Amino acid sequence: MSDPSSGAGANSELREFLRSRRARITPEEAGLSTQPGTRRVPGLRREEVAQLAGVSVDYYVRLERGRHVNVSETVLDALARALRLNDTERGHLFDVARPTIGRSRPMPPQRVRPGLYRVLDLLSDTPALILGRRMDVLAANKMARALYTDFDALPHRDRNMLRFMFLNEAARGLYVDWESAARGTVAGLHLYAGRHPDDARLAELVGELSLRDKDFRRWWADHDVHRRTYGAKDYHHPVVGDLTLGYEAFGSEGDPDQVLGIHTAEPGSPSEQALRLLASWISEPATIRLPGPA
Repeated sequence: MSDPSSGAGANSELREFLRSRRARITPEEAGLSTQPGTRRVPGLRREEVAQLAGVSVDYYVRLERGRHVNVSETVLDALARALRLNDTERGHLFDVARPTIGRSRPMPPQRVRPGLYRVLDLLSDTPALILGRRMDVLAANKMARALYTDFDALPHRDRNMLRFMFLNEAARGLYVDWESAARGTVAGLHLYAGRHPDDARLAELVGELSLRDKDFRRWWADHDVHRRTYGAKDYHHPVVGDLTLGYEAFGSEGDPDQVLGIHTAEPGSPSEQALRLLASWISEPATIRLPGPA
């Protein structure tokens, strides 16, 4: 997906991912001796990556151009070490270098299991939501609706965390460090793109955001990938003020592209008090149930 609006497949993503990873590593960091003179490219040259990975320069050049689809696991492991990839980046490299046959088949609509809806009902005092493909918001409880936005009132295509983050002006005021939060969502979407390069709705989403937001366009071109399973974020809510919330992400055994995200506050903290105030501000106790888009 070097051209965000083109829907290009895994070979294009492999090319751009390898280029972006070698551009961020200096020869000194890789343990290579540098030659006198000015380097024309940032980071490592192709021949230096090939040397570090123990493959021929011709082989690596063909691989970086996306022309080698039968690359072995041994070579990918060597490249991951040479480029100093973390576990998430290594997994992404395997995804884009060895695309699964049959990925282009139509995706069935995502459905939230009744049991997960009951979980959201039970989480009445803390924000919780279920994200699906492309970070589509499949379901959200009343606290998540109060914290973020009324996803239920939006058209189906707009019930998406990326569209909320980049196209809803309120999001920029909600996150204390909006840039960090926004870059994290872009990196998460890139991780998804590696698994589903032929998702037509992904191509539509990336194309729209690239046209409408220069920050998204720039960060998408970085090809960073990141899997957020836990952490904390600072918010400035227009009703309850500042609060720091931890988050935990839980995958679904029945649908690997479905994640339950739960926010928590430190017991006895001002953030916990702010959540209680937010809960008291909400008059409607029903869970917001959002039919999941395809």
